[in-house]
Amino acid sequence: MYEKEILQIVELLHHAVYAVALTGAGISRPSGIPDYRSPDSGLWSRHNPYEVGSIQGFRYQPARFYDWIRPLATLILNAQPNPAHLALARLETIGILKSVITQNIDLLHGRAGSKTVYEVHGHIREVTCISCFTIYPAQDFLPPFLNNDQADIPRCPKCGGVLKPNVILFGEQLPAQILLRAEQDTRRADVMIVAGSSLEVFPVADLPRRVKEHGGSLVLINLEPTSYDKMADVVIHADVADILPRIVNQLEGAAS
Repeated sequence: MYEKEILQIVELLHHAVYAVALTGAGISRPSGIPDYRSPDSGLWSRHNPYEVGSIQGFRYQPARFYDWIRPLATLILNAQPNPAHLALARLETIGILKSVITQNIDLLHGRAGSKTVYEVHGHIREVTCISCFTIYPAQDFLPPFLNNDQADIPRCPKCGGVLKPNVILFGEQLPAQILLRAEQDTRRADVMIVAGSSLEVFPVADLPRRVKEHGGSLVLINLEPTSYDKMADVVIHADVADILPRIVNQLEGAAS
């Protein structure tokens, strides 16, 4: 299934000068990390995002945020890159893909081997004190908290302030330098592969439109339809962990 579409994508990538990928939560679902919007398993289907996932909520009730993120962070820290992550890393290694712009905080692209990754919604690699703004490696604070459900929320050793994972919550600005680099790569892109994103969260969801506006090609691989489907050059509604490795295999077979 999707042999025709895969061949179309291979042809686009074969002639691409500057291909980039944009990934969302759907690329990490095969690694056991739930997405945010699926009716059956999405994280927002069971929680009000503006209560547990906003910077205002964090400042007033950090314990509620940590109660929510404990199972998610545990999944993230135990997750392994799946074939979709590995396929994108391979596309970079062989010189076709220039960068990965990701909405995910789970670090799986880097662990898969991708070198140029723009984490536009932050990451779980570090934590920052919301009082004195000291930054610490998350591995020094999160595992003890996650492994003991009676543990207090992580606090700064210097001032006692609450430590916040360096993920972007509702009400926070995206990291300016990372977003700028993602936008610069978008302007250069002649092919963008969107993998596992519903394209509903802005400003990142606006990047595919910019690729089309300057004459680039847009490839969408997602389980569910998106509002960009009619704009895309190739659309595949399937599991990215199945489709992306097939694209790589076709490319490498054509090159051999």
